[in-house]
Amino acid sequence: MLSTTSIALAQNKKTVYLDKNAPIEERVKDLLSRMTLEEKAGQLNQLNYGMFTGPDNKVDGEQEKLDQVKQGKVGSFLNTLGVSKIKKVQQIAVEQSRLKIPLLFGFDVIHGYKTLFPIPLAEACSWDMDQVFLNSRIAAKESAASGLNWAFAPMCDISNDPRWGRVMEGAGEDPYYGSVIAAARVKGFQGNLESVFDILACVKHFAVYGAVEAGREYNNVDVSRVAFYNKYLPPYEAAVKAGAATVMTSFNVFDGVPASGNSFLLTDILQKKLGFKGFVVSDWNAFAEMIAHGYAEDKKDAVYKALKAGSMMDMESRTAIKFLPELVKEGKLTEEEVDKAVGSILYYKFKLGLFENPYKFLDEKREKENVFNAENRKMAKEAAEKSILLLKNNNEILPLKNPNQKIALIGFYANSKTDMVDMWKASADAQDCVTIYEGLKKQFSNLTFTEGYKQDNSTSQELLNQAVKNAENAEVVIVNIGITSNLSGEDKSLADINIPEGQLKLLKALKETGKPIVILVSSGRPMILNEVQNLSDALVQCWILGTESGNAIAEVLSGKYNPSAKTVMSFPYALGQIPVYYNHFNTGRPAPDPNAKEKPADFYSRFHDIPNEPLYPFGYGLSYTTFKYSNFKLSAPVMNEDGFLSVTADLQNTGKYDGEEVVQLYIQDVTASIVRPVKELKGFKKVLVKAGEKTTIEFKIKPEDLSFFDQNGKSILEKGKFNVYMGGNSRDVLAASFELR
Repeated sequence: MLSTTSIALAQNKKTVYLDKNAPIEERVKDLLSRMTLEEKAGQLNQLNYGMFTGPDNKVDGEQEKLDQVKQGKVGSFLNTLGVSKIKKVQQIAVEQSRLKIPLLFGFDVIHGYKTLFPIPLAEACSWDMDQVFLNSRIAAKESAASGLNWAFAPMCDISNDPRWGRVMEGAGEDPYYGSVIAAARVKGFQGNLESVFDILACVKHFAVYGAVEAGREYNNVDVSRVAFYNKYLPPYEAAVKAGAATVMTSFNVFDGVPASGNSFLLTDILQKKLGFKGFVVSDWNAFAEMIAHGYAEDKKDAVYKALKAGSMMDMESRTAIKFLPELVKEGKLTEEEVDKAVGSILYYKFKLGLFENPYKFLDEKREKENVFNAENRKMAKEAAEKSILLLKNNNEILPLKNPNQKIALIGFYANSKTDMVDMWKASADAQDCVTIYEGLKKQFSNLTFTEGYKQDNSTSQELLNQAVKNAENAEVVIVNIGITSNLSGEDKSLADINIPEGQLKLLKALKETGKPIVILVSSGRPMILNEVQNLSDALVQCWILGTESGNAIAEVLSGKYNPSAKTVMSFPYALGQIPVYYNHFNTGRPAPDPNAKEKPADFYSRFHDIPNEPLYPFGYGLSYTTFKYSNFKLSAPVMNEDGFLSVTADLQNTGKYDGEEVVQLYIQDVTASIVRPVKELKGFKKVLVKAGEKTTIEFKIKPEDLSFFDQNGKSILEKGKFNVYMGGNSRDVLAASFELR
């Protein structure tokens, strides 16, 4: 069946924008020349059509929205799900509007669409870029098969603060690693933007949103330009260089100016420095929120400042559709400025092939075949296995090799379907998820379950008695603790990330039984596990793992999968230590090396009641086997500015199991014109080493690995001494030095 646009082309061959053989730039130019100011404003207008992912700011009824589509007053919808519903809306756009411009349909596809993968923070702990790519690829495939053509992901915000609920969406605290992850996720979503399974990615939140003060959502951000260029910008840049089609502005201010109206961020950095050619969309209602910030006088002033700065599409504040024509007629905005914004959006509608086939993503047979199928679930299980962190394993209590041993499983969350999903569950159904109880029951026949605590994390003497009785009749006790998955994601900031008191009371009662205790922590952020660690024989960070949670956890506990995950955020020792991160600066009075023979008595940077260091450092994670690093060598003591240095070490599997190790390379610039971190990740390799075998790991250090940015964003390479480290985490490393000449 010919689309409406194909019929129009046959009737009017001079209509360049309908000529699929014409260059996209010419098609965009031709279409812009035919559009009214009101229709151009419509392309900048994105409306919510379904569920809410933002505050309810009075949403019009469905019929009014469809009438606006017919009038060319809408360019995109978010939260419209399913082929049948999207097709109904797209038909109006391409069959009843004047210029037949197709719509974009976006959605927050954070860690899967119908098949849920581990939350991005957990996924990042895999240190497996092939897996990260495949996870995004399947998420794109399911989304596209369901009619969507745009995902509001990946989040590229670096954050040191686990109190912020949105740490679950990112890749942790390191800019180098965050950059590698960002590129893999963009490529997974977008492919080549040609197939029916390729959708637009959206880099968010530009910029520096992960640095919100106190970890409080929507809060102020205040960072130096040096921190901006060296710590926060790299993942956004990597995503843009990977070809990301769209960028979303953040809610925060930068240098006192809200991101949506910030010309330094959107024009100087994004367009000029990074060379971004796609289009910029605001976060929900962010144009209008510049009024509350005290930066815009009213909505008209807000849209003026947003478009002048480099913002383009307006998500849900409805300012562009109302005031843009008026601003152009008053001479405050030029039509050329408007055309640049609108043209960037139209470009990707052409790029996706929507003008040739506006129903490209709308095939109900494809939807049925590609959404939540067995193959996708298999991949979700593998991804979850690779995301599970083994933090402690005294006396090799894990793995549990005997499927017939008596196991007491305790903890409300272990049998809670709703806690297998979070607020970013997309279209997933919690009832489709496998709980920890269900997964373990398949592998351990003598497993008994008691809740131990209630849904609100409180407990009672009756629940404690039941749990203790269950434990006394078992050989091993597995306790699932943490916080509800509903406290993960946007608007989920917490001031206290300690384990709830009711759960600690349960653990203390179980400890008194003398039975071995395996603790499973379910959470969307690093929790404070200092007291929990002392009550456990084995400690496993399970995160929020999605559809195949229980099956993946059972595979790890039984030893069918040997855990290989490593932390990407430091785990705090105590609440007052936050923010704590590995790549910090030294002070003028740094804390002494804990292994040093002589230490200053007083007056150095420290806490008097807790250590400076985190409980678990960046890059940390255990395996059921053990690894030994040795024979650390540099190819030369000196490196030239136009050369490279080879760094090698032997890695031996000294345990009983085959296992994977994430080998990490760190650099320290000892003396520089701008103070540099004590360590910076510059490379990693995930390698499989069989039990008893040894392999040699090699990295090449290049000049760009030693450079940094000044406060103006200029890349600097300075001669001098560098320390280089290699190991299985950021703390436990072998060290050597070289000189750059």
